Order: sequence, then C-alpha cells, then structure tokens
Amino acid sequence: MNVQTPAETDFTHRLATEYDLPALRQVMDLAIAQLQRGFLDETQIAASRLVMGLDTQLVADRTYFLLEANGRIAGCGGWSRRATLYGGDHSTALRNAALLDPARDAARVRAMYTHPDFTRRGVGRRILDLCESAAAAAGFSRVELMATLAGLPLYRACGYVEIEPVVSETDLGPVPLVRMGKVLTPITDTSVD
Repeated sequence: MNVQTPAETDFTHRLATEYDLPALRQVMDLAIAQLQRGFLDETQIAASRLVMGLDTQLVADRTYFLLEANGRIAGCGGWSRRATLYGGDHSTALRNAALLDPARDAARVRAMYTHPDFTRRGVGRRILDLCESAAAAAGFSRVELMATLAGLPLYRACGYVEIEPVVSETDLGPVPLVRMGKVLTPITDTSVD
C-alpha cells in the first residue's frame, strides 16, 4: 500500500453519518489491535475490545468527526454532552445518556481512534481540536476523557492532566485506563462592531 507522507496528505473533516458506521468499525478494530501493542498484552487487548468501540449515540447526536485523507478515514473521534465517559454500544453498564449541564459539568471527548496507516501525522491532535472547539461553542468550559495507555502521550501533549487511574474490569481481565481532563480556552467574539 502506498501511504503518503504528511506533507503530501491533505486532511479534510466532516461529521460522521450512519452510512459511515461499517468503515468506522473497521478503523476502530485496526486501531485497537495494532496501536495498543507495546502498552497492553494480548489478553488486555482482547479485554479492551469489551469496553472500547463505536458509540452510535455520538453519530446520532452529530458530534462525531471523521478526518479523511484521499477518501480514506485517517481517524475519528467525538465529543458529547451526555454523561457516558467511555465505552461502545456493547458496553451497556458504562452508558448513561443523561445530558450534562455546561455550567457545572465537563463535556466528554469520546472514541478517539487513528487508523494505523496515519499515526504520527497530527490526526489525533486535529480531532481533539475539533472536539474541544465544538464543546466550547456549546458552552462547556472543561472536557474529560478516558485515555488508553497508548493515548496518554497525545493527551498530555495536548494539555490534558490526569485525574485518576481507572481499571475497567471485564470477563477477560482488567483494562488499565486513565481519566483525564482539560480546561478549555473560552471562545471570544472577534467581530468588530
């Protein structure tokens, strides 16, 4: 496969639709299988599949972004005004569709995945920027996320701080995660009267 270098790749972004669900599942599967190596053992990677994955509520809420390069999904991720912090559709014990209050609660950054062919090209950072801007525009002053060990370096580099380590227990064993947060830069009106 001929993968272009960062200088040759023009990324575009858009909101995901229901039509994108099969392709999103493929990207997530590849990311879980390949990008967690070196951080988790094979049993932990298998266990992480029980808590990670696609949350179609994000797509339905129109808060889930795709970053594309030449018609391919390079990465995906979203933000949410709902209480669920992490987990896919199949993680029913983790789900809470209650709406958050921007004056009191932190928005959620959710389901961040980079296709293995597009790592180290700023994909995650671009998606985080989209999510943070959208959450700030919706009135949130803070965001939180649940980081995988593989995601920690990116989130730290983007200004997220660790709140607490978390172990998500599954039938296949524990999955180590880290709850992280960030204060958002307020959006200011730059129009001139």
